[in-house]
Amino acid sequence: MDQPILSQLLSYLGNLSHFSLGFSPRYNAPVMDLIMSRLPSTLLMMLLSQTIAIVVGIALGAVMAVWAGKWPDRVLALLLYSTPGFWIGLMTLILFSVQLDWLPSGGNITIGADLTGWAYVADMLRHAILPVLALSSFFIAIYARLTRAAMLEIAQQDFVRAAHAKGLTPLFVTVRHILRCALLPITTVAGMHFGNLLGGAAVVETVFSWPGLGRLALEAVMARDFNVLLGVLLLSALLVIVANILVDLLQS
Repeated sequence: MDQPILSQLLSYLGNLSHFSLGFSPRYNAPVMDLIMSRLPSTLLMMLLSQTIAIVVGIALGAVMAVWAGKWPDRVLALLLYSTPGFWIGLMTLILFSVQLDWLPSGGNITIGADLTGWAYVADMLRHAILPVLALSSFFIAIYARLTRAAMLEIAQQDFVRAAHAKGLTPLFVTVRHILRCALLPITTVAGMHFGNLLGGAAVVETVFSWPGLGRLALEAVMARDFNVLLGVLLLSALLVIVANILVDLLQS
């Protein structure tokens, strides 16, 4: 830190070429080891949240498109879109953990259980239910509104009228012709939202004490641990780039 900015940058890039992100004085450990220990938990939560958001959002969007202008169209997305994810997380925490005692209130595994195999996977998924619901709720509303708009636009196309003229059932036309074409903008937005998921994960991981990259970045900011923060930002940028490349391949 006592060198000029250019020297610091060259030193940092030189370390990156050797896959070294520096050393964390707060944790007394290499930054790469810290990130790799937190990365699986964050990827699990993000992939589950994105999957649930896309599947449920598309289903709700299809319902809203069929019932356009009626109460399901107005109510479904409005509730999720206007409700903050951290508030949903706190309410589900109170209901399912405190009141009903169905799900754990925090962490990603049961401490001291010493589980292995499928028991370990089931325990981790059980801990992930509430964080995933809290993180995916906002994106469900976005995908629902996007699906609705795309389906209503495609429903006016000539090839849809031709499908109806052939005598195909409305359900078949909706699923195989309208909804299938409406998936293109959804996949595009899904890749763009991968970075937003990383940002929202910081709040959700803090609420549920989930040991992930978002919480690690927040702790690094509070402790002014610049090496950890730079490492998390660099890896997050790489994850967003990879996600967008995969979306481009899926689009083609």
